[in-house]
Formats: sequence, structure tokens, C-alpha cells
Amino acid sequence: MRALIALLSVLLLGACTSLGPNSEARALFDDKAFTPPAEPISAQRVFAVSEAMQRYLQGPAAERMIQLGLKAGLVDALYKQDQLKLEYDSETTRTAAEAFDAKAGNCLSLVIMTAAFAKELGLAVRFQRYTADPTLGRSANLQFSIDHINVTLDTRPPDPQLGQLVVDSMTVDFLPPEDLRGLRVRQVSEATVIAMFMNNRAAESLAQGQVDAAYWWAREAIRSDRRFTSAYNTLGVIYRRHGEPAAAMRAFDEALELEPSNTQALFNQADVMAEQGRVAEAAALRERLAKIDPEPAFSFFERGRAAMDAGDYATARDLFAREVARAPYYHEFHFWLALAHFHLGELPLAQRELQLARDNSTTGKDRSRYGAKLEHLRSLQSTR
Repeated sequence: MRALIALLSVLLLGACTSLGPNSEARALFDDKAFTPPAEPISAQRVFAVSEAMQRYLQGPAAERMIQLGLKAGLVDALYKQDQLKLEYDSETTRTAAEAFDAKAGNCLSLVIMTAAFAKELGLAVRFQRYTADPTLGRSANLQFSIDHINVTLDTRPPDPQLGQLVVDSMTVDFLPPEDLRGLRVRQVSEATVIAMFMNNRAAESLAQGQVDAAYWWAREAIRSDRRFTSAYNTLGVIYRRHGEPAAAMRAFDEALELEPSNTQALFNQADVMAEQGRVAEAAALRERLAKIDPEPAFSFFERGRAAMDAGDYATARDLFAREVARAPYYHEFHFWLALAHFHLGELPLAQRELQLARDNSTTGKDRSRYGAKLEHLRSLQSTR
């Protein structure tokens, strides 16, 4: 995955050191206020290997693993052959079995599926989280901050006496190596990956207006890893949506206890304070936030939209270009930059940006939408 800042802010794919649930974390939960989930939410399901996955290992994948060895053969069977035809799709974060059945998934889903297969073969797995200025997405009034994750396969666990040196490993990544240059990387535990999965599902449920379902996913994310900062932020957003500002503040406080400069939690907390009439406190918090992040995510984009509404397409173009420069993989920025170029009569540049919007879109629906607009633009150029 290149898995809510404006009105609400939720972080997809964060990571912290794993610890079990404690009494302070449990005190944040208010189970009686939410409708129980339709089916149990189980951490064990995330990496569970289905019968269909086992049959694939014993059948189509077996020959490749005999020819190339376990690691290379597994990766070849999953991603380099035409049998599975896996597609990248960010609409839903899936378990290993769900991703295999759907033949699609976002980065986290595909990492989980790969790790599940590897563990079934007796390989050791390690997870790495990459962070920089995060890539963003949004749905309605929710904005998502998304990090990247990959997985390394080893024939044996690292030897502690060798300083964790690994000499027999293979990393599976869904981004080209050049896109990872300059990013900060840290190893994360399986418990944190499970928390990431649960937090993603909570954010996706929120985006669909399913607040009760989102609560149970966020609750399980915290239970999986109580130092996973973004899950507390997600829980705070859920409480705010549910009309419980005091509970929301407690969740944001917990996030800021773990990470004092977490901009998503600060932004959300300032909004809750303003809603409670604590105007001076909210203003002070926003002043602190402005010092930490003077040009927050989507700020150039929103100013560009305002310029478009005013008919100032040159200013809009320049502002959208600034947003693209700091988030080059977010399709919506490329789309609006294409619109600005179109209004300025810069059709070749508009076509280029529409192509980038299509290439960087993460759902089939968006790819189809941008593809149709791209064909229309090409037809306009051909008639000139």
C-alpha cells in the first residue's frame, strides 16, 4: 500500500512495538454503547491458511518450488505466473484467505497472504514498515494517511548471536525499489501487522458509515497492540461520530501520550474542543499544530479547488502541482491537475496527468473512470 485529517483523521498502516492489552486500554472501551458485530472479529483469521490455499501449495505452486526453491518458487507461483492473476485493489483490506479467493488486495492484504503461505511452508517472515510524508486518500469527510509495508522471507529466523544478520532472505514488495529510497524503515511484529489490519477495517467501516462495526475493529486493533498509536486515533474518531466527545478526548489523549506530536490526533482533539466550546484551548492547540505542520495535507489541494471555483486556472494548476510534488502517488491530485491544464488549453499536459491518475488509482472503479476521461480527451485532441 502506497491502507482522517480534514474533518476527521484516521491513519492506515502505522506501527509501534507490540504489547498486550492492559487495564488503561480496556478503560477506553464502551462496548455497551455499540451494537455487537454480526460475526466475531478474530485475530487468528488474519493469517489463517484456507483449504484452497493449501491445495494451491500442493498443486500449481509445488512444481515451481521444486525448480526454484521454497522462497523463489513461492514468490514465482504467487506473483510471476499467470495462474493467480493478482490485482491491486485498495477498497477492502482482506485476510490471507480472502485475498487469495478474490485474487486481489491492497498492499497489506497481499503482504499478509504472502506471509501466510510462507509460514505454512515453515519459512520465517519479517515485516518492514516504510514511512515518509505519508501518501493520502480520502472518502467523504474522512482523510486517510497511508504508509507502506513489505515482507521478507527467510529459510530460518535471524541468529541473535550474529546481531540479527540474515544472509538467506528474500523481500517481497509491491513497489519498485526506487520508490523506497529515502523512506524511513523499521521492522514491526506480527501483532502490529494484525493491529494494522484491524485498524484498516475500522477506517473502511467508518468510510461506509458503519460506526458500530468500526468500533469493534478499532477495539481489536488496540487489543492486538496497545502501543499502536493510530488505533487510538481511529477510536477517538469513532467516538466523535457516535456523539461521545468525552470518550473521544480520552482516546486522543492516549494517542498523544504515546506520540506527543501526532498531527492527526492533535487536529481531531482541537476540533472536539471547539465543538465543546473550549475555544481558547482549541486555538492554542491549533497554534501548536501549525508550528509542527505549517502546510498540512490537502492544504494546497483545497486552495487549488478554491482557485478553480474562482476561474483562476493558472493558480489552481500551480497549487495542484505542489500537492502532486509531495504526494506523487495520489490519483485525485493528478486528476485535478489535469482539469486545470484542460481549462488552460494545455491538452498534452492534461492527458499526461490523467494517465498518471489512472496509473496511480487503486480501485477498478477509479481506473475505469479515469480511463473513460482519458479516451474522451484523446478524442478531443484527434479532432483538432
